[in-house]
Amino acid sequence: MSTTKVAITLDKGVVKEVDRWVREGKYPNRSKAIQEAIRERIGHWRKTHLVKEASKLNPIEEKALAEEGFRVGNEVWPEY
Repeated sequence: MSTTKVAITLDKGVVKEVDRWVREGKYPNRSKAIQEAIRERIGHWRKTHLVKEASKLNPIEEKALAEEGFRVGNEVWPEY
């Protein structure tokens, strides 16, 4: 994976915590710790964003669209 160097400004307390993780061997260096934190945040955002967008759907309309799209001849999906 290619990487790009960026400069960021962090709160001193955050840097102390990241440095502690590195000293304890949880991460090999600051960059890896920060990369992992950002990856986790992106993953969390994607999940919550998907849930938020899905909540905007109207279940009745979605069911009607699904039934319309899956009809074959006179067959209809069974009720559950």
